[in-house]
Amino acid sequence: MLDAFSALGLSEPDGQVYAALVAAPQSTAAELAARCGLTAQQSGKALSRLAQHGMATRAPVERDRYLAVAPDVAIGTLIGHREAELRSARAEMHRLMDAFREASRFTDPARSVEVLTGGEAIAQRLAHLQDTSIQQVRGFDCPPYVQDPVANLTRQRTRLKAGVRYRTVYDREAVAWPGRLENEILIGVQDGEEARVRSTLPMKMILSDLRMAIIPISIGDSVLDAAYVIHPSALLQALDGLFEAEWDRAVPLQAALGTEPGPNEPESDQRKLLGLLAAGLTDESIARSLGWSARTTQRRLQGLMRELGATTRFQAGMAARERGWL
Repeated sequence: MLDAFSALGLSEPDGQVYAALVAAPQSTAAELAARCGLTAQQSGKALSRLAQHGMATRAPVERDRYLAVAPDVAIGTLIGHREAELRSARAEMHRLMDAFREASRFTDPARSVEVLTGGEAIAQRLAHLQDTSIQQVRGFDCPPYVQDPVANLTRQRTRLKAGVRYRTVYDREAVAWPGRLENEILIGVQDGEEARVRSTLPMKMILSDLRMAIIPISIGDSVLDAAYVIHPSALLQALDGLFEAEWDRAVPLQAALGTEPGPNEPESDQRKLLGLLAAGLTDESIARSLGWSARTTQRRLQGLMRELGATTRFQAGMAARERGWL
């Protein structure tokens, strides 16, 4: 309760005295001091401040006694004032962002690129990038990772609920990461993430709106221990264009979601299998991502191709599209 009062700009003694006065109407300053473990002087000053805030009044007859104003009125008024202050602060933030963007057009080129070293520093900046995104977060998702990729699911879910759009292109190794498809990627899609898959990606990348990107310094390393932070510049615009080009070429992952099939639709496992095949995953990658053995994967692939009347994977893909399965 006292933390809530603090958020509204009240001191701890003010909050203590108001709560005590609500529970014991028509108390004196001395009685409230005894209840709250304060001195009479502290209690008296708190009552004066509460009266100024419209949260307490003197009793009509015994003027040394006080009454609490109803909480929905007293606290509601404070909340209204704080909300107005926050709206004003938000408006000022947008004004400053406009000035920041304008100034960024003429910034020193050397300041357009920042270097991060160490997995912890990279992980912290990745979290900050998502937490401060306003419109959308876009990314190329492929190994290596600075932390377990499943650990980001909670943060992504929070940002999605806040109205931030997530678009991710996964490469086949990301989808084939043991247990990740079921335990994170499909859950993220159900939460609202837009996901697509490519056989390979040019590099690992994450973009926040059109204000920042993070890319690895070296491509192909097995450990991610250094990265570039790209600020507004022609390079950031190029990365924006690269993402959109790869997004257009990628296969939607929704085909891999296991929904309840209709009378003429594939079973859940078949739908997942089709989606991963369309994304270009190898048999081994499919087996890892779905938790199947190599023999089970081969058996289900052969069964799917027989059902589609196909002898090659290309024919299977065409037949699935004709049936509306992809």
